[in-house]
Amino acid sequence: MNTLEVQGLAKAFGGVQAVDGVSFALAEGELLAMIGPNGAGKSTCFNMLNGQLRPDAGSIRFRGRELAGLAPRQVWRLGIGRTFQITATFASMTVLENVQMGLISHKRGFSGLLRRAGALYREEAAALLARVGMTEQAERACGVLAYGDLKRVELAVALSNDPGLLLMDEPTAGMAPAERVELMGLTAEIVRERSIAVLFTEHDMDVVFAHADRLIVLNRGELIAEGTPAEVRDDARVREIYLGSAAVGEGG
Repeated sequence: MNTLEVQGLAKAFGGVQAVDGVSFALAEGELLAMIGPNGAGKSTCFNMLNGQLRPDAGSIRFRGRELAGLAPRQVWRLGIGRTFQITATFASMTVLENVQMGLISHKRGFSGLLRRAGALYREEAAALLARVGMTEQAERACGVLAYGDLKRVELAVALSNDPGLLLMDEPTAGMAPAERVELMGLTAEIVRERSIAVLFTEHDMDVVFAHADRLIVLNRGELIAEGTPAEVRDDARVREIYLGSAAVGEGG
């Protein structure tokens, strides 16, 4: 069963066609990597899926419901989580409070709740932190955390709306190699436990080929290839445009 179905997605900025007729589907529990060179249209695609940009044309259906034109808060309430290339947490709040804010925004909204927000959903927030290995850091302010720990907090927040779809924009950006392996391994475990569909962009091809079930490749706004990691690795056009002559995932 497909969680996400994208048909004919298009977006232009002035005379530049950033995304041009992109179509793909994403199944429940599947990790799909979207790769391509800089300027390929990956961020524009993500921002249309998330509601930050309105498509010029095309359809975005999540569990059969059309998303095109919805605001980001509406997309979030439907059960679509997102992480960002640069972590987006409240630096002055504790790790636990950040996850509580995610739970509150999904379950109740913020109106009239700020005075008593600290008492809400503490157990659920603590459970999410335990799942991402951040229990011992729960009462620390996010502003003092190491970057790799912030990425784990952001993952916990993204899971706080019980997502059916998780959009991850460069999830391992800025992390050390060992941290990248740990975070993506953890993410893969969680999404398969919960049957979450995941679409992620990533420049580290070792991460992509180690964890993606399938790949789609964009170039100049167009989808030029899709398939298993092996199929994409062996695609002559992809190698010419993006991967280069050296085989990715074969000894570096």
